[in-house]
Amino acid sequence: MAGKLHVEVVTAERALYSGEADQVNAPGTEGRLGILPRHAPLLAVLAPGELLIRLGDAEEPIFVSGGFLEVFEDQVTVLADAAEHAEEIDEARAQEARRRALERLEQAQTDAERAELQATLERAVSRLRVAELARRRHTRRIRQSTEEE
Repeated sequence: MAGKLHVEVVTAERALYSGEADQVNAPGTEGRLGILPRHAPLLAVLAPGELLIRLGDAEEPIFVSGGFLEVFEDQVTVLADAAEHAEEIDEARAQEARRRALERLEQAQTDAERAELQATLERAVSRLRVAELARRRHTRRIRQSTEEE
């Protein structure tokens, strides 16, 4: 059996995950990335979407708004612009952000404004999708020990 990955998921504000994994599935700008132990070195740009960390029969779904993923010698480091665990997503707030972006998109005057609003809309829709997928899966969450234990 292959070894394990060591995964770190961090933003400028906090660390969301630090621990082992059997697999990491990430939303790359060029498509989904599947990372297993002994993966070749890789540096990738992340798109908004679900970062899914699997360990045994448990998983940790995390929304990332973008950022970078690096793989080197069974170490996976995710530097996310913003991120949150799926159960932390405020779906009402995400729905409101989606609604506002759609409204403003209809009235956008410039290409730059349209591009910014399209990115805002994509983030809101991705947050909602991650929350919905996590709710439907009903899988066990990965238990992480804290440094205080």
